[in-house]
Amino acid sequence: MAILIKKNPNWLPVRRYWELLLVLVMRNLKVRYRGSILGVYWSLLNPLIMTGLYSAIFGAAFASYYSNSILNYISAAFTGLVVMNFFSSSTSQALSSVVGNGALLNKIRLPVSVFPVSMVAANIFQFAVGAFPLLSVITLINSKSIGNVLALVFPFLALVLVSTGISLLVSALYVFFRDLPYFYELIVFVIWISSPIFYPAAIVPPQIKVFLAFNPLSPIIESFRQITLSGNLADLNLIWGAFLSGIIILSLGWACFQMWRHQFMDLL
Repeated sequence: MAILIKKNPNWLPVRRYWELLLVLVMRNLKVRYRGSILGVYWSLLNPLIMTGLYSAIFGAAFASYYSNSILNYISAAFTGLVVMNFFSSSTSQALSSVVGNGALLNKIRLPVSVFPVSMVAANIFQFAVGAFPLLSVITLINSKSIGNVLALVFPFLALVLVSTGISLLVSALYVFFRDLPYFYELIVFVIWISSPIFYPAAIVPPQIKVFLAFNPLSPIIESFRQITLSGNLADLNLIWGAFLSGIIILSLGWACFQMWRHQFMDLL
């Protein structure tokens, strides 16, 4: 890849973007976990504690939807929580990334989009070393298939697309509307409560499911759970639905970011 970039000058902006992205990701992780004992593994603490809490309260009531197994419910709740935790952390951290680096952008000409993207990339690293190995073990135990473990990558890529699209959108909006963090907390709560995290999607009434279909995390969570818990091969329809929502949201977020970018410097 490096040889290809050297031979083709058209790849030079990509190389520079990639190098800057790596620098920002390392900076984000070092600042976030400086002096921390567990480091990136703190990202597992919230979903593990919440999984225990949900299991204690709802485990017996909802176990019937998961083959009458509380262990399956625990796995399902953990899966939903790590998806929601990744989305919430990535987008909330990216929201202020452009404004937070306004002083730097006023001094040096940099690709503005690299700042929200770096926040998502830092959380990808956290997920890769924290939640993903645990999900892989759960999947291997339930499905006894390496293929299903590898298939976990597909709904995760869809999650990254959704998170990146929303991160670009909210980081651009925050340049214009500084009250956005308070409003975005409410939006994240609505997405959380409308996602089948601590409850099975089967209990949602049909008339409500019509509205919940607009939640981009629902197909991602369902795809993760199908791969992790069912023991069957990955459902391509669920994966395609997850990817479709990710592509649409990423396209929307990127289009808005590019459309508003020329106004950023006047407001930073």
